[in-house]
Amino acid sequence: MRSTHRRHPLAEAAVAVLALLAACLPVTAAEADSKQDDKQPDLTRFYDQKIKWTRCGGEEMPKDLRCGKVTVPLDYARPGAGTLDLALARYRATGDSRGSLLLNFGGPGGPGVPELAYGGKEFMDLTNGYDVVSFDPRGVGRSSPVSCGDGTEQALEATDDGEDSADPQTALKQLKKAADACAKHSGPVLPHIGTLNVSRDLDVMRAALGDKKLNYLGFSYGTRLGAVYATQFPGKVGRMVLDGVDSLTEPLSEQGLVAAEGQQTALEDYLEACTEQVTCPFGQDARSAREQVVQLVESLDEYPVPAGLGQEFSGQDLVGAIGQALYSEQMWPVLTQALNMLVHDGDTRGVMALAGGGFTAPTRPNAPPRPYAPAEPSAAGTPSPDGDGGLVDAEDVPLDNPPAALMAVNCADDPDRPTADQITEDIENLRTAYEKASPVFGQYRLAQVLLCYGRPKGTDFIREKVRDVDTPKMLLVGTRGDPATPYRWTVETAERLGSSAVVLDNKGKGHTGYASSTCVHEKVDDFLLFGTLPDDGSSCGPDDRRSSGPRG
Repeated sequence: MRSTHRRHPLAEAAVAVLALLAACLPVTAAEADSKQDDKQPDLTRFYDQKIKWTRCGGEEMPKDLRCGKVTVPLDYARPGAGTLDLALARYRATGDSRGSLLLNFGGPGGPGVPELAYGGKEFMDLTNGYDVVSFDPRGVGRSSPVSCGDGTEQALEATDDGEDSADPQTALKQLKKAADACAKHSGPVLPHIGTLNVSRDLDVMRAALGDKKLNYLGFSYGTRLGAVYATQFPGKVGRMVLDGVDSLTEPLSEQGLVAAEGQQTALEDYLEACTEQVTCPFGQDARSAREQVVQLVESLDEYPVPAGLGQEFSGQDLVGAIGQALYSEQMWPVLTQALNMLVHDGDTRGVMALAGGGFTAPTRPNAPPRPYAPAEPSAAGTPSPDGDGGLVDAEDVPLDNPPAALMAVNCADDPDRPTADQITEDIENLRTAYEKASPVFGQYRLAQVLLCYGRPKGTDFIREKVRDVDTPKMLLVGTRGDPATPYRWTVETAERLGSSAVVLDNKGKGHTGYASSTCVHEKVDDFLLFGTLPDDGSSCGPDDRRSSGPRG
């Protein structure tokens, strides 16, 4: 099924503001990495490595989960300039194995190792034919995690409507300080973050796992990664499923508005259901509940509350936590419980457990607690020149790593950079547009967009080159009621990828379909295990729900 995309007027306004011209900034490693040199660097030692698997450390880690690492170049153009170690986790196949199936749960900024530990039950059927493997991408989790320190807070201050940000020049200074803070706290991995390099890492993993072809299941941002891999390594694609399909063409400005609008709609749906229950912390009137949420966010922004580890929990932290829980209706009872703890007891533990970094697969409501407590923001792990070690201890992963990694990857993947003059002239219009899109999520999403200011220009590879892939058939799953990745993105991406793309239309709600629809789950498993594809444009009904889903 194919349709013509009609843009929302708010999105048109923001695109006109942020995507007019690109600043004359230096070419980054991400851009350089997308260009093929006549003489390719020798990567043999990376492709020939073997993974040593051991029992995973940490509380609550499943006994049958094994952990390992692969070593990749910091810079693929200069593989002798340093290396990174990437954390992996694996469930062994219980039946006849076709090799490995690599999972990416989304984000960008979502660590795969703890996600597979939390949500591994959802993928046990796939162990009938595969070793099921996930990983912490470069800059994420234990794999040289990036951090912005207090940079995110500075960006939020630049996008609010307070006195400090009324002067556009002040806002610009805050945004530049935020970019500098990210560079300071992230270390040498930051210039080499981006989906092009993660895709190359994925191919090294494929070889290290002993697979001739990459079999892959990607959720949300993981669909962008899968599409890039199919472009860079079309001859290595095996069976590939992309669920909750990301946009390959829309600039961050428009994606931010889509996210704000989608999450606002999901919030209103949640509050309608919440106020029908006596346990709702905002009473039994939906309109009043919406007003109370806005007031709660504003109050916490003005007066943050202690949250342990020397940190404070602000209104924008709450916005991020609520946004994660809204990706799936299965999480609504957990969100209600967490909000009751916050509103009635001032206890932030529930909402902090919900917080995450980006668009990921929905979380299981009965997931165990995290196996580690993230640390305060600090300098990221240093790449090793000899590949000896390099993984950061789980307890030393910075608390802000998920949002810091999200912005690092999104900025590296996006070539648009508004100039200082453009931001100065239009920041008020941007605030108005995002506030109109969502009084709750608008500022949060605008800050994520503007955080690219002051960073080097990103690559245009994804927008220009990812199209008409020459690969075996791949399955794209789009969900009609997805608050994060709208169904039209699935259709548009399928059109760009060409005849290899087969679309499955999930008529349900929630972010991604594998966790929430028995029909989608079965069709995905049938393809991955047996090679059986549904017809292009076939559908799954809206009421076919499962009781649990992968954590993201």
